[in-house]
Amino acid sequence: MRESALLVGKAIAEVAKIIRPGVTTAYLDKVADEFIRDNKATPSFKNFKGYPFASCISVNDAVVHGFPSNVELKEGDVVSVDIGVYKNAFHGDSAYTLALGDPGAEVLQLLKVTKESLYKGIEKAVAGNRVGDIGFAVQEHCEKHFKYGVVRELVGHGLGKSLHEDPQIPNFGRRGSGAKLHEGLVIAIEPMINLGVKEVWYDKDGWTVRTKDGKVSAHYEHNVCVRKGKADILSSFEEIETAEKNNQYLNSTYYE
Repeated sequence: MRESALLVGKAIAEVAKIIRPGVTTAYLDKVADEFIRDNKATPSFKNFKGYPFASCISVNDAVVHGFPSNVELKEGDVVSVDIGVYKNAFHGDSAYTLALGDPGAEVLQLLKVTKESLYKGIEKAVAGNRVGDIGFAVQEHCEKHFKYGVVRELVGHGLGKSLHEDPQIPNFGRRGSGAKLHEGLVIAIEPMINLGVKEVWYDKDGWTVRTKDGKVSAHYEHNVCVRKGKADILSSFEEIETAEKNNQYLNSTYYE
């Protein structure tokens, strides 16, 4: 599973290397699709419940499940790239949000806090804790200090031979509630955090989820194996962050 999860990070990094104003998300999807297949893996998302692309690329007010399209990206766009791969009979599933140029200090802070909240949740993914401990950690960081909207309709999930397995991993909850976390369980923790309200709606394509108030959303996702004492992060942002820093069109100042 670690091999699958790491390949997702590499695929997102390939997108981060070439993304710039004027490029279409359809082209980015094609690059990701070819990279995954070149590495003897299959895109998990393609044909999953009828989804027609290898990646979900969600721009600005699109929270998740954005359809790649022929619309050109522009300066200031915020682009969430979510990719899954299937290799060695197991899935990997990870996401990362990229900022093209300067979307403004308010949006950059949203990216920073959302990324931080992912690691707050991961800290609680240890044997003996409960699902609610993860959700509470994410929610508290995003709502208490910054008043961001934590999306309720979409959640993280178990991961393995199927792309979505039990248990569901909400980004909100009460400490000590929900299913107990057992050693060896693999889960995808994925905060989806809105700059404005938490409410969302579905676009006419039936897949793209957008913020109700039209404000920007951010999304980061890691695959995590529950262990005693400290979670084992199977996926990696290392290659993505390197590409982010080396791409003159991307803004990485929010976490430096």
